[in-house]
Amino acid sequence: MVTCGSGIATSTVAEGKIKDYLAQAGVLDQVKIYKGNIAEYVNKVDDYDVFVSTTVVPDEIKDRVISGLPLLTGIGADKVYQQIMDKLAL
Repeated sequence: MVTCGSGIATSTVAEGKIKDYLAQAGVLDQVKIYKGNIAEYVNKVDDYDVFVSTTVVPDEIKDRVISGLPLLTGIGADKVYQQIMDKLAL
């Protein structure tokens, strides 16, 4: 799951970058990616294997959410991709 404040703008960019990375890694066909707004999915974090957000999330779920901001800035994006791969066990 990839979320942002509106479910439209930055989550779309992050989703595209994640898809590109997974395709290059040869595992995109093993993954289904959803996107939406954080308000709608904040209580469903545990329903997904990986939860990436480009916006602020409540403190009580921070430890279960990967920050997607590095995907937008490019700084630290490799760490995000590695966290995703680790959580997916790929």
